[in-house]
Amino acid sequence: MPTVLITGANRGIGLELAKQYAGDGWSVIATARDPKQADGLKALKGDIRIEALEVTDEKQIAVLAKALKGTAIDVLLNNAGMLTGYESFGDTDTKSWLQTLHVNSIAPLKLTEALVEQVAASPQKKVASITSGMGSMGSHASTGAYAYRSSKAALNMVMVTAANELRSRGISVAVISPGWVRTDMGGAGAPLDVKQSAAGIRKVIDKLNVGISGTFFNYSGETLPW
Repeated sequence: MPTVLITGANRGIGLELAKQYAGDGWSVIATARDPKQADGLKALKGDIRIEALEVTDEKQIAVLAKALKGTAIDVLLNNAGMLTGYESFGDTDTKSWLQTLHVNSIAPLKLTEALVEQVAASPQKKVASITSGMGSMGSHASTGAYAYRSSKAALNMVMVTAANELRSRGISVAVISPGWVRTDMGGAGAPLDVKQSAAGIRKVIDKLNVGISGTFFNYSGETLPW
């Protein structure tokens, strides 16, 4: 069966993705900052391997890559992310902004770099990163959340560049907006159920191929403006 690695899999969309993939018989490598507290992951049924990973810790990334040497990863799913707040103009904080950029923009590429051989060795050869419609400049008409918006826009550019570089190796890369989902990050007022979002993300990944690599998708499958 195919293998998927999901970061930030201990809650929200990541947990639901792990549940759905495992339920369909996939081998799931689920990462969490503290596996001891990942009760939701531990309760899932199926072929699930839980690994410790703080995505901003490059030593941990190296340890994980070494542990997975020889393991083919069909889908590398960069899901871990952070939202520190909806800071307005004049209220931005440099420290938290840099932390947001590290988690949301830099870490997904560093993990992809570390695991590229495992992805290349798989039949499917796919890398998907969870972005946000808030990172779209083409459809942006709102205010605030400077750190989060810019970090997701940066992630989009990072992964488009990676798509261009990895296409020759047969690796497909995409960024996918999960929509506004009822999670700890999205809040109780969000219109979209996590099951719906995760199912949509999976359908987008299923259809991903080298010919459409480097595309910004919505969970519904439509293409979003950069």
